[in-house]
Formats: sequence, structure tokens, C-alpha cells
Amino acid sequence: MAHEGGPPFLVSLFMFLFMLPSVCDCHPHPAGSMRSMANHTARKVSDIAAEVAGYTDVAKKIIDLAVFGAAQNRSYRRLADFTDTIGNRVSGSQNLEMAIKYMYNAMTQDGLDVHLEPVKIPHWVRGKESAEMIAPRSKSLAILGLGSSVGTPPEGVEAEVLVVQSFDELKRRASEAIGKIVVFNQPFVSYGVTVAYRAYGASEAAKVGAVATLIRSITPFSINSPHTGLQDYQDGVKRIPSACITVEDAELMWRMAQRGQRIVIRLTMGAKTLPDADSFNTVAEIPGWEHPEQVVLLSGHLDSWDVGQGAMDDGGGAMISWEALSLIKDLGLRPRRTLRTVLWTAEEQGGVGAQQYFDLHKVNMSNFDLVMESDLGTFTPVALQFTGSVAAQKVMAEVVKLLAPINTTKLEANGEGTDISPWLKAGVPGASLHVADSRYFWFHHTEGDTMTVQDPQEMNLCSALWAVVAYVVADLQDMLPR
Repeated sequence: MAHEGGPPFLVSLFMFLFMLPSVCDCHPHPAGSMRSMANHTARKVSDIAAEVAGYTDVAKKIIDLAVFGAAQNRSYRRLADFTDTIGNRVSGSQNLEMAIKYMYNAMTQDGLDVHLEPVKIPHWVRGKESAEMIAPRSKSLAILGLGSSVGTPPEGVEAEVLVVQSFDELKRRASEAIGKIVVFNQPFVSYGVTVAYRAYGASEAAKVGAVATLIRSITPFSINSPHTGLQDYQDGVKRIPSACITVEDAELMWRMAQRGQRIVIRLTMGAKTLPDADSFNTVAEIPGWEHPEQVVLLSGHLDSWDVGQGAMDDGGGAMISWEALSLIKDLGLRPRRTLRTVLWTAEEQGGVGAQQYFDLHKVNMSNFDLVMESDLGTFTPVALQFTGSVAAQKVMAEVVKLLAPINTTKLEANGEGTDISPWLKAGVPGASLHVADSRYFWFHHTEGDTMTVQDPQEMNLCSALWAVVAYVVADLQDMLPR
């Protein structure tokens, strides 16, 4: 799997090692690029533009290998092998443990320097769950319990329903909520805005005396598919069971309520939280030849929810972050600085593995040149999103020009990602992938997040972009200015 389409692993490794002594002679060093780091601020934009332009041929080689060459469709095949073998991998599960071992072995076989960094992660278990409408008619409701939710008593909770469309409406009708199951039928505005209902719905409903919450799934499109995700209990507020229902069932109950019909639901959830589990962030590297202590970090998360295959969220991001290193290694390239791919654990629980990584490595913050994360799908790339100083933006605007062969030369503001956010808050430059993601939230956190969503050509383009940006930034004479 890890060395498909190429010579056996030992031959690859031998060739890789054999080429290392000579690689530092093959780097483009245009005039003006050899000035010291201290003089960085004095360098003209034209000097930096000339230095970056010197990578045009290298960038084209990386793109050709990923999109048209021997590595074509490799990231897709790796993702299919991985997700078909392991399946979904929720925080604390045996599947996640198997996934980490699988990726450790695969990236080691690929000839990369791989190690594991231990962390503690939450262990929430869904258990058996069901919801049934008892009145005004009998109907089974498709549900997915929300991460960290408590369960119901074994016999379930049977109660009348109060349907509301906002937190404001819930407050206005607080006296009606006592002893009820609150159904939220909030409209989808955007994920960032509407996800507040999934996150805080249970605690807001508990404050007014509700016994459980059923929340309309956070999606613009539905074929009766419930979407799971994390919910967040507020301290000092009673913890009540919380699950997502489908858009269709939320709207059905809203219409029934508008007609004045009495709705009764029986909800049964076997969810429970077990003690924190041992896990690992999985780290693979190509050490830098001149400044091995300085790092360009690429990443995606290895865990998923316990539905579907976690192919889109975030198997694709993890695979292109591995593929980028493979492409650079296959071409015999070795940058000045270390390229480090980190496959995070327990992102879905709120960036748990990534926060512990940050706490461990922030002492070396000045050596982190750029942190990159792909966690919004690996569909057709549209642009690179970047957060950094004005001077760093100017450098990155030159770097993305190298992506002209795949028509993604746009640099946008706001590099983002749950896992890299601690670094961004601390002032480290950060980048993320902006893809044609209009369908992302259709499949997000559902049984529908499978390989069927993925496209090999789109993954080739994402891998090429990821590899070119990471390699060039890691090999420039100077680190990105803060």
C-alpha cells in the first residue's frame, strides 16, 4: 500500500539515502537569496519574488508527478485502502488505535521518519439509540446522539414535545418547556452560525426544565440523514440527553406544532462517557538539510465520528498531508527546513490531541515557520487561505503563483483549522486549503461520509498544492516574517 507502483521499499530507501548528499546542490538560489535572516526585513519584495520564481521548475515537477505522473491517484488509493480496512475511528475506540498503527506502518514503509507522541483523549460511546414518535401518529425517527451526551434511563424518556426555531423563542416560551423534549427546528444559516444549536442546545433547554433535546441536523441539504457532532454542556447546568434528528423530521414536527397537534416522543439513548483513553499524534518527517530544527508543519486529523468511513472528514486531509511528503521524497528533494506531517488524534472532541501537541512544543515556537491544516474536504482546490503578517502575505502571494499549472494562484485571508488554531493565536503563520466545498456539509458527520464522496483527480490537485507550498516555504532562504 505504502509503496504501490514503485520499486520495493528497500530499493526506494537506498535511492532516497543515496541522493541526499547531492540534493543541497540542486536548489535554486537566485541573486539576493543568500542574505542572512537578520536582513530579511531589508529585502525588497522584488528579491523575494525572484527567489520564489526560481522554484518554478521544481513546482512543475511536483505538480506533474502528482497530477499526471506515477503518483497520480495515489492519495485516493491510499485513502480507500485505509478507510476500507479500518472504517470509522471515534476518539477512544479500538478502531482509532488500529488506524494509528496502520498509518505508522504505512508511512514508515514509505521511507519517512515516523514516531508517535502520546496523549490522553476522551472516550465517549454511543451505545444503542432510538427515537419513536408516539403521537399524533406512530413514526420512527432517524437520530444520531451527540458526542459527550449523557444517555437516558434504560427504559428511555417519553415526553411531550415543544418545537422552537431559535434560542430566543425558547426563552419566550420557557414556561412551556418544563418536563418536555425540546425540538430545535432552527434554519441553516451557515455552519459557523448554526452549529451553536448543536453545541449549546441541551444546556439551554435544560435551563428551562426540558428533559431532553432533539436538534435539527446542521446541514443545508438532507435525504433524511442525521448528522452527529460534539455538544458542550455548560458547568452547573443539568445534563440532559441530546441527539440530532433529520431536517425532514424537524420540519414535520414544526408543521404539526403549528397546527396545534400534541406530539409525544419516546427517546432511548445508551450513551456514556468512559475514562480518558491513551492515544497518539502520528508524526512523519523529512528532516531539513540546513535547519532541521525549523519546521513547516502539514496536518489533517486521523480520528472521525463513529458513522460512515470518515473519508472526507478528515481522511482526505490526512492523506494529502502524507502524500505531500511522498511526492517530495520521490523527487529526491530535501528542503532546508524539516517538513513535518502530523496526523492529529481526537480533533472531533475539540482539538484535544492538537492542544497537547501545542503545549508540548510551544517552547520551540520561534522554530515553527508555517503550520498547515486540511480539514474542510479535499475537493477541487480554489485557493490557499493564509494568516500571517503583511510581509509574510507578500511572500505567500509569490509562492501561490507557482501553482499556475493547476490554476490555484489565489491567496485568501484567514488560514484556519481547529488543530492549528493555538499556533495562529500565538502568532505563527498558518495556512489552510480552500476547496469547492459546497457539498461538504451534506455529508459531514453522517453515514454518508464514505469514499463515494471522494474524487481521485481532485485529491491529486490538493496533494500537488499542499506539496508545492510546503516544500517551497521550507526551502526559502528565510523563514516567513512574523
